[in-house]
Amino acid sequence: MKIAVVGCGAVGSFYGAKLCRAGHEVHFLLRTDFAAVRAAGVCIESPEGNFRVKPRAANRPEDIGAADVVLIALKTTANRELPRLLPALVGAHTRVVTLQNGLGSDELLSRMILPEQVFGGLCFVCLNRVAPGVIRHLAHGRVVLGAFAPGRDAAASDLVGIFSDAGIPCELTTRLAQARWEKLIWNIPFNGLGVAGVVGYDNFFSGTVPDDRGRSRCLPTDELLTDPRWFAAVRALMAEVIGAANALGFPVPEERAEENIHRTRIMGSYRASTLLDFDAGRPLELESIFLEPQRRARAAGFPTPWLDRLCAVLSRLAEARINP
Repeated sequence: MKIAVVGCGAVGSFYGAKLCRAGHEVHFLLRTDFAAVRAAGVCIESPEGNFRVKPRAANRPEDIGAADVVLIALKTTANRELPRLLPALVGAHTRVVTLQNGLGSDELLSRMILPEQVFGGLCFVCLNRVAPGVIRHLAHGRVVLGAFAPGRDAAASDLVGIFSDAGIPCELTTRLAQARWEKLIWNIPFNGLGVAGVVGYDNFFSGTVPDDRGRSRCLPTDELLTDPRWFAAVRALMAEVIGAANALGFPVPEERAEENIHRTRIMGSYRASTLLDFDAGRPLELESIFLEPQRRARAAGFPTPWLDRLCAVLSRLAEARINP
């Protein structure tokens, strides 16, 4: 298969490297890491075994051309680039798989290409990019993959086979929209509260963002789980996400919360991607992970007081970055 990877940070590089190791013709579309990857390839450091591959490196989509599969692993804050990046990569039979977090990417892609070409993948994995072309895999790695358009489950199943044959644990979902809500059970509390920790719990609870810069730091997963107050907030947000999903017609069982908490304990002290973005001064994925779920819950008439508080604090933190 000819596979193009758009967005070669931790997620794109990890899964792209595994597909490359399996013998596929994998092209990485790169910006800052272009020279490093072209020279030395991609190194994966993993408890499952380290390995290095050398995918084809490009810095223009036109240098890749139409692919059989396009993996989109950009942060959703960069989705404005997709109309420029996709046309050269997508042919009549290309399948485009977005590995992005949150809600809205599937619908966005379906307005750019045929809905039948759009697929979504939910990545349950702990990764960090530690240097150009170097990815550290900490735990997990499962992908849940499904079709956006009705009647495309067979094509999605074929993609599941490609991932599985490359050593990527992958399973098919016939309910992609529901699977996205199930992923939010983890993403909303651990990405959101991890960043909200910089204002301290009392300020978070009151919805206050202090003007001074004497804030505490972002909170990794283990601290959110061991501090009783933050852990209560984690549980409350998980319950709201599950309730909102059910109000929207997605039957997500309550036990998904405990499953996510158990998996998170295994991770140890993990800093979720939004924490890394905040510390680096990069834009936060507010729209896809927090604000769009909030809007959809409101449209369903489901109250989300904890999510509302979280969205308010994160929005104020983001605004303070723009207008200090």
